[in-house]
Amino acid sequence: MFHRNIKLIIAGLIIATGIWQFTESNIGNGIFLILFSLIFILLYFKNEFILLAFLQLRKQNMEGAQKWLSYIKNPETALIRKQQGYYNYLNGIMVSQTNLSAAEKFFKKAIELGLSMDQDLALAKLQLAGIAMTRRRKVEATGLLNEAKKLDKQNMLKDQIKMMKEQMKKI
Repeated sequence: MFHRNIKLIIAGLIIATGIWQFTESNIGNGIFLILFSLIFILLYFKNEFILLAFLQLRKQNMEGAQKWLSYIKNPETALIRKQQGYYNYLNGIMVSQTNLSAAEKFFKKAIELGLSMDQDLALAKLQLAGIAMTRRRKVEATGLLNEAKKLDKQNMLKDQIKMMKEQMKKI
């Protein structure tokens, strides 16, 4: 919606207005404006379109998630580094159903840019391991599976990792 720097400028202006309201003895208005500015600060770190795409993905609505991601023009300039990672991560998830080479590119870029949560990083590495396994790159797939297993501290991907290791024994 807004460029990332514009969000910070808007937050700064709202905070300045809130401080001015404090000096004018309008304490309620000042508190409200300070709290309101937190929305723009939050949206600086968490892009609204990526959040909406995650919500659509949670509902298993791939078309809706792709629609929200398509609103982001020039992700290199509009998003901070972690958001770019999640942008590529979401694109990789959606493209993995149809185009494995594009999905591999997106997942590698997401890992390079960084993801905040270990679970997301583990899933990206698990997806890359699956792509490497379909391309008969067993050594690369094994390394990625081991990395994914280390990152999966809550054992949410335990069954998928186990199943993939069994499939690799057949290759």
